[in-house]
Amino acid sequence: MNPPSATCRTAPGERAREPDRPAAAAQPAAAGGGAQVWRIVLNGAAGHQEDEPVLQAIAAVLGAAGRPFELHRATRPQRLAETARAAVAAAGPGGRVVAVGGDGTLNTVAAALLGKPVAMGVVPRGTFNYVARSHGIPLDPLEAARLLVHGEPTAVRVGQVNGEPFLVNASVGLYPELLRDREAFKARHGRTRAVALWAALRTLVRDHPRLDLSIQADGQAPRAVRVSTLFIGNNALQLADLGLPEAQAVGGAAPANGALAALALRAFRPGELLWLALRGAMGQLDEARNLSHFAFRELQVQPRGRPWRRGVELAMDGELRRLTGPLRFSVDDRPLWLVKPREPDGDAVASGDA
Repeated sequence: MNPPSATCRTAPGERAREPDRPAAAAQPAAAGGGAQVWRIVLNGAAGHQEDEPVLQAIAAVLGAAGRPFELHRATRPQRLAETARAAVAAAGPGGRVVAVGGDGTLNTVAAALLGKPVAMGVVPRGTFNYVARSHGIPLDPLEAARLLVHGEPTAVRVGQVNGEPFLVNASVGLYPELLRDREAFKARHGRTRAVALWAALRTLVRDHPRLDLSIQADGQAPRAVRVSTLFIGNNALQLADLGLPEAQAVGGAAPANGALAALALRAFRPGELLWLALRGAMGQLDEARNLSHFAFRELQVQPRGRPWRRGVELAMDGELRRLTGPLRFSVDDRPLWLVKPREPDGDAVASGDA
């Protein structure tokens, strides 16, 4: 994929190095006409047929804009973080790193970019694409590629748990189990929304263990809860789709001052879980009696009784992680500079919908 109007080089991302750390509050420069090479990060083995139309769209747009770029392809999912760090290091201050993929891929690239004066572009390819849809980034690859050139770097809020960032959500309990089942089901039947929803229904018809937790929000007194899942949201669009009022608190503030949302599910039996899932699909979770929800700035979570000696499994933006408890959730104080549609006045502004 080397159109005559673009300079495209391929970097495998196999020799990653830790990037420099410029001032955390610095703002990346807007796209200019210089020859600085933009970095494209793709999670997938070379030659994947579904990748080629997306890469061709990017090449066509960047070539027409006279923008040289280099492809950093993670040949295995386990190499994506390393590949992203290599791309960020190569981009340098004022550069741009473009993440091609779903919310999980975006999370990994964002982790390498947090606090650095390097803007993050997005060409969405996931199932739900909450990050892209929240920020007005087109789902069509050609239109998303055009936004890379004409968009504006804008600071957006990122959630974090024990120092690990998440853009959309993080959770413990049932949701990681559901995610594991969903990925196995998608591997057999394809990566579509219908497959994801069918896999979720299969998971929900089983009984699930109870989690006895102690949670402490914003310095208040700890309280005991028994839940099937504790879900932490950082995406106003997802929360609004579920019908939760915390969407306004999460989406309406600047990155440095915004909140996160907690959802504690007290449903355990298949009938209860299916009823909650149905209410969520109808955008009516706010009225569910076996669900507690609230906004917070800082939340500490730890088990009651037996500690998490071997860590705790979390689902973070569609990927499974294991962290050492207790878990501390908060708004990350480092900005992520996301390339978004320009504001009417042409200025980069702070947005809360990460």
